[in-house]
Amino acid sequence: MMFNFQIEKPKTALIDYQTTYDFIALGLGPAGMNGALYAKRKGLKTLLVGYDLGGQLNNTSDVDNYLGLGNVDASVMIQKFKEHITALEVPMLTEVKVTSIQKNDVFEISLDNGEILKTKTLLYAFGGNPRKLGIPGEQAYASKGVSYCVTCDAPFFKKKHVIVAGGGNSALDAVIDLSRIASKVTIVHRSQFKGDQTTIDQIKALPNVDIHLETQILEVQGDITMTGVRVLDKKTQTESFIEADGIFIEIGHIPNSSLLEGLVDLNDAKEIKVDRFQQTSVPGLYAAGDVTDNPNKQIIIATSEGAVAALSATSFINQKGDK
Repeated sequence: MMFNFQIEKPKTALIDYQTTYDFIALGLGPAGMNGALYAKRKGLKTLLVGYDLGGQLNNTSDVDNYLGLGNVDASVMIQKFKEHITALEVPMLTEVKVTSIQKNDVFEISLDNGEILKTKTLLYAFGGNPRKLGIPGEQAYASKGVSYCVTCDAPFFKKKHVIVAGGGNSALDAVIDLSRIASKVTIVHRSQFKGDQTTIDQIKALPNVDIHLETQILEVQGDITMTGVRVLDKKTQTESFIEADGIFIEIGHIPNSSLLEGLVDLNDAKEIKVDRFQQTSVPGLYAAGDVTDNPNKQIIIATSEGAVAALSATSFINQKGDK
């Protein structure tokens, strides 16, 4: 069951556009929220900025791999995070969008409300989004059989038949992981495999894996939950239906890094390069969560990266002697 919590807007008195903050966290997901929490506890003048509280958690139904919470509705997790932030009186500026970021003596963050925020250190945690097939039924059965995260959702499909859409390394790795849990895994890809040959060979040897190449997924179908997909065999131009309990779409990830293009180093996938301190190529600018080059896009990892970024920012300010 999904819960719809009303999020109170912060009092405008808490937002000071005239001062220079010590630490601003951009992004209202787990990375940004935990970064702001840690910075506030370290005594930094802190502000948490973003549009929708919860970030990518808003696109998830249930979470069962966050230590200590068990199987929890994602909206309940968002509410728990919010209550913790509120209890520590972390100032939040919500329902605003960042239009540009510049680095002069300090970082200057322009907002769509016409205001400019200034800060000595900055955490960029605007996350990312999984690439989608863009086919009928995909959105309708999201979290009802359609998933974009094997690590998150594979246990829900124990001893069931699942489909993996994609032919790159991430899709092939997903097939191997799922083959240990699901009764059957069917991989469907519109062209030929693009992953490593050793992994392809490993998949072909798995007894519970079925392979459909040169096959395009046309539609996700179902009733209350997904029941299968309609596909087109591009070699014969014939359509058929593959019955399955779920589908994992593994065709890539789109990081929300455009605001930092030209300012920090990005990899070929436009993910922000960070070191073990979550430091980007620009001193004082940190990144955490799904927008970074960490390949493991998980809630608990994003949360910890936010903490690391805040602690690194505190050390950065202390070393500079800023007060």
